[in-house]
Amino acid sequence: MAETMLAVGLMSGTSLDGIDAALIETDGEGRIRPLAFLDAPYSDADRAQLQAATKVALAMERPGPEAAVDAAAARLTDLHVAAVLALLRQADLPCSGVSVVGFHGQTVAHRPDRGWTWQIGEGGRMADALGITVVDDLRSADVAAGGQGAPLLPVYHRAMVAGLAKPVAVLNLGGIANITWIGDGEEITAFDTGPANGLIDDWVAQATGARFDAGGALAAAGRVDEAVLARLLDNPFFDLAPPKSLDRADFTLGAVMGLSPADGAATLTAFTARSVARALDLLPARPTRIVAAGGGRHNPVLMAMLAEACGVPVATVDALGHDGDATEAEGFAYMAVRALQGRPISFPGTTGVPQAMTGGRIHRR
Repeated sequence: MAETMLAVGLMSGTSLDGIDAALIETDGEGRIRPLAFLDAPYSDADRAQLQAATKVALAMERPGPEAAVDAAAARLTDLHVAAVLALLRQADLPCSGVSVVGFHGQTVAHRPDRGWTWQIGEGGRMADALGITVVDDLRSADVAAGGQGAPLLPVYHRAMVAGLAKPVAVLNLGGIANITWIGDGEEITAFDTGPANGLIDDWVAQATGARFDAGGALAAAGRVDEAVLARLLDNPFFDLAPPKSLDRADFTLGAVMGLSPADGAATLTAFTARSVARALDLLPARPTRIVAAGGGRHNPVLMAMLAEACGVPVATVDALGHDGDATEAEGFAYMAVRALQGRPISFPGTTGVPQAMTGGRIHRR
């Protein structure tokens, strides 16, 4: 039986809203005990720096030294170190009590078709600052082996829903949406389904200056433009068989330009829901229910559209006793433990990697 250990997971998503930090106790298998969670929002200046670094990285042929990206990576790391220290103060736990930190970093470009993915963040710098072993760069080995490098959370999703009737699906609604299908024999299929909050956030910011559609209020006031929605869905990505993954910049707002702020929000929200519904046709069997995690589950308009479009019950992970805001960070803590154990974090059915494999760079302290 594997030893349990305390692990911290860190996630900064493509929505650039801030850092999620979670503390769990786990054996890297079926035992998971969430202990603490903290959300550390980015300042406007930090968000702008990360956005600028992402723009530079997307224009590069491959990852490499670049002043704006390097400066953002150092700043990002220091902010994550501060988030870990704040989390441990909240949990009344010294750094010496933690075995490992799973540091996702910030995705500035995801190009598996070119053989690379780029998550900035300096794991060695973090390990030195905290005196804790850090696992970072959790996607690159998968991509180098021929996988998509995403989604990585399915192995944690499987552990989360171990007690539920199968088949069941876990839907993560971050900047991009990804779905994990778990079958009767615990087999996993997973892939990105399309945009989730990313396009909606971009539209709301451009149309109103707000960072997101709080409570789905703007979408609720609008009307779905079915013609525009049909154009959005007319994309070869949605018919591609999994495994498949997306970069945050793969879809743009071009199709909804000219709509009113409310109609644009309603149409983009419907786009997320309908693209998830399309994804169900690519699963080995239809799930008996969908369990939603991530920030998008706070949007009641999106949740209602998902239930209608998918035709199966849609609930939140919170109803199962989990904190849906903490799921991604907890997942990277879980994967860091598995990396220390040399156990797989990606699989042929999740990223398309030829065989199950571990990942991450380990910075031991």
